[in-house]
Amino acid sequence: MNYWLMKSEGDCYPIDQLKKDKVSPWSGVRNYQARNYMKEMDIGDMVLFYHSSSKPTGVYGLAKVVKKAHPDITAFDRRDDHYDERSTQEKPIWECVDVQYVSTFEKPITLDEMKRHGELSAMKLFQKGSRLSVIPVTEKEYNFIISLAKA
Repeated sequence: MNYWLMKSEGDCYPIDQLKKDKVSPWSGVRNYQARNYMKEMDIGDMVLFYHSSSKPTGVYGLAKVVKKAHPDITAFDRRDDHYDERSTQEKPIWECVDVQYVSTFEKPITLDEMKRHGELSAMKLFQKGSRLSVIPVTEKEYNFIISLAKA
């Protein structure tokens, strides 16, 4: 099993919406490295659901991967904000995974709180210039964030 942090803008697709939807494609990712990370995901991989433009920013809960990478159909829809004319059904460029809601934390684990813990200092989230919406986390980092949520 692998562990991931996936960012969503809180006003665009918050964890509460995933809770209502139960399962949703993680669509609209238009960065090659983030796409490649999704291609590495397996069913059962766990996801830290991160709100990137909320006040406060941070991890709000958990999801899990329930469908491996498949073509992101938003790339084919001219009316969608994530349309990409280069991507076709015959030769899709963009892929997504489906994620399932698992839980919402009682309180978010904020970015500031995570930065205060040396155990998380090596997280890709904190690397200079790292703005990816999908990033791997280690099992140790994942478990530490879970422990903060339970504290």
